[in-house]
Amino acid sequence: MDLIADILLVAGALGAGFYCFILARRLTRFTDLENGVGGAVAVLSAQVDDLTRTLSAAQKSAGDSSKSLEELTDRAEDVARRLELLLASMHDLPAAPPADAPSARQDPSDPVFVRHPGNGGLR
Repeated sequence: MDLIADILLVAGALGAGFYCFILARRLTRFTDLENGVGGAVAVLSAQVDDLTRTLSAAQKSAGDSSKSLEELTDRAEDVARRLELLLASMHDLPAAPPADAPSARQDPSDPVFVRHPGNGGLR
């Protein structure tokens, strides 16, 4: 009976050793940096670094654009204020003479050139 117990004990030890050998090989393949999860983690880490750099560049660009837009908005507000002042000052100007009345500034002795229909081109 001791011999059977020893044989079963040796068989169990050999089975456990074989099982540990298989698990060690699987774990090695699992953590392999080329094909396993380790490789996937390395690739994802590199992608996170790239995305972080891209995000930093985008934030800097957005900040520069925001600053530029703010400066342009300030300029536009200044120009709008000037236009409002110009429009307000236009109300103070005298009314223009009617279009059919001769201008007071026109000298009657100045020559007047009139184009007659039909004589517009060279022949």
